[in-house]
Amino acid sequence: MLISIVVPVYNEEPNIREFRRQTSAVLEQIPDSSYELIFVDDGSADGSRKILQELAEEDRRVKYISFSRNFGKEAAMIAGFEHTAGDLVAVMDVDLQDPPEMLLEMYRILTEGDGAYDCVAARRTSREGEPVIRSFFARSFYKLINKISKTPIVDGARDFRLMTRQMVDAIISLPEYNRFSKGLFQWVGFNTYWLPYKNVERYAGTTKWSFSKLFLYSIDGFVAFSTVPLAIASVLGVVISFVAFLMGIYYILQKLIYGNPVAGYASLMVVTLMLGGIQLLAIGVLGQYLSKTYLEVKGRPRYVVKETKNFGDKDI
Repeated sequence: MLISIVVPVYNEEPNIREFRRQTSAVLEQIPDSSYELIFVDDGSADGSRKILQELAEEDRRVKYISFSRNFGKEAAMIAGFEHTAGDLVAVMDVDLQDPPEMLLEMYRILTEGDGAYDCVAARRTSREGEPVIRSFFARSFYKLINKISKTPIVDGARDFRLMTRQMVDAIISLPEYNRFSKGLFQWVGFNTYWLPYKNVERYAGTTKWSFSKLFLYSIDGFVAFSTVPLAIASVLGVVISFVAFLMGIYYILQKLIYGNPVAGYASLMVVTLMLGGIQLLAIGVLGQYLSKTYLEVKGRPRYVVKETKNFGDKDI
């Protein structure tokens, strides 16, 4: 049995060798199996690519794909999946926040379950070491998206998982340019076993996911797996129009019956600004969906490969 490990890499020079050492040591404990480590260099600006070249020269089980520029982790994952040949496929972060020793338990559950599971996925049960504000918004995101989306996304779910070939092929078959893998893993179905673990600190370096990047990524999730924001914008428009109509009737009757002048510059400005803000919000929501549609219809590739190594005739 061949086990493929897909590893996105972006400016992770201090972590690559240690990841390879620890992960290889774990994989060699799995009986009657072989493995391949597929690193995907997502346009790194440090020495990551050079290290991958050296490792690939030392061991043909180490393979790498190098992008022409930074296309993002989602592109790196799908590129890795498309280049795998394994019967089982895992995706892991190179910073060792995904403990390699968990692969042994994942493998055991998949192979000893008589086909009961198609995927074993890691789920964080704690967020120790993470900033409080970041943890708050992360939990809020999961609560909100599970309320407005038909595709359930488990709180604390990691990309770290071991999957059957059938499930990986199903993920590869999804053609979309804008990808939100946490949702896609759930959308394709298949039976998933959630393996809990406590948060682990990075081996070295700092995270590439700033709060702003995570916020934009969460918007991708909302747009990709729910049309509720569009419905909310429509409902707001109907409700506010109805309220404005009732207010118009009220002021007309007040003038006709009591002769009161229509006054209130401050209230008029507040209402005008509120309506303007809601209109801009609705246009912004519509713009998000339209922009994603625009990117999809252009049909551009999700990534561009500059170099590959140890893929045989496919090497560039």
